[in-house]
Amino acid sequence: MNIMNEFEYETDLKLLGEVGRVSRDALDYSKHMIKPEMSLLEIASNIEDFIAQRGCSYAFPTNLSINEQAAHYTPSYDDDMIVKNGDILKVDLGARSADCITDCAITINVGNEPDKMIETCDKALEAAISKVRAGTTMQEIGRVVDDVVTLGGFTTIKNLGGHGVAKGELHAEIFIPNYDNGDDTQLEEGQVIAVEVFITTGKGYVKEGEEVQIFQKAQGMPRMREMREIAQFIDENYRTYPFAFRWLMKQFNSEFRIKATLNELLRSGALETFPVLVDDGEGIVAQSEKTVLVERDSCKIIT
Repeated sequence: MNIMNEFEYETDLKLLGEVGRVSRDALDYSKHMIKPEMSLLEIASNIEDFIAQRGCSYAFPTNLSINEQAAHYTPSYDDDMIVKNGDILKVDLGARSADCITDCAITINVGNEPDKMIETCDKALEAAISKVRAGTTMQEIGRVVDDVVTLGGFTTIKNLGGHGVAKGELHAEIFIPNYDNGDDTQLEEGQVIAVEVFITTGKGYVKEGEEVQIFQKAQGMPRMREMREIAQFIDENYRTYPFAFRWLMKQFNSEFRIKATLNELLRSGALETFPVLVDDGEGIVAQSEKTVLVERDSCKIIT
């Protein structure tokens, strides 16, 4: 077997499977836990506590994107937003252990059974996964997703999609489209990928919003000592994984110091930001995602 993405040993793949079960269980937990009138902060805290109690770290802050938001919304430390009956809530989460990472997502019609849009998104994901095997091209996966979504009366989001997953790297190597983009890159046996479907009632594109609560640090330290303490904490606890502003507030409880540190890191090029992504036509967005291992004639679902 040609194991790609640095998952080179059976022990890695075994651990990846264990991490995948934690992620999958966290999604199942969220389905039953989330109720109308709950705050996003409570929901995120419950999910992240669940992952921690299962012995894993977070691959990234839990994304809780509502209605026209497609991705990257995680609550702030003082967020008072609640989910309402009928909200279309995307729950995107991941667990990690020893740099083995998984990524998965579901969409919940809060307080209700899944609607046609969610069912179409889930069908499109399953159709895409059925195509995953060594030799399948990116455009083949995208084409089958687009076919299912169009038949259901919705539109795929063209500037979002799936991605490779490597040890210690959440978004690696390849982009897996939700439409036929002409990419003839082939999957290879042993690759780990996140197949991620986004669909909308809108035009099929997302744009960056103003809200930013998720960050990722590269190498680099601020000059001032009071800022270096926060930067060092990020390095020691999150390394190059995405983290949330609210996580830093638990440790330092100083919005001013944290913002000053992050601004300095941003100016020096040592910080990446992840603005919330919103539908460019104010359409409602659904998401469905699973991490899988590419095999010779099929794939193995990890989450």
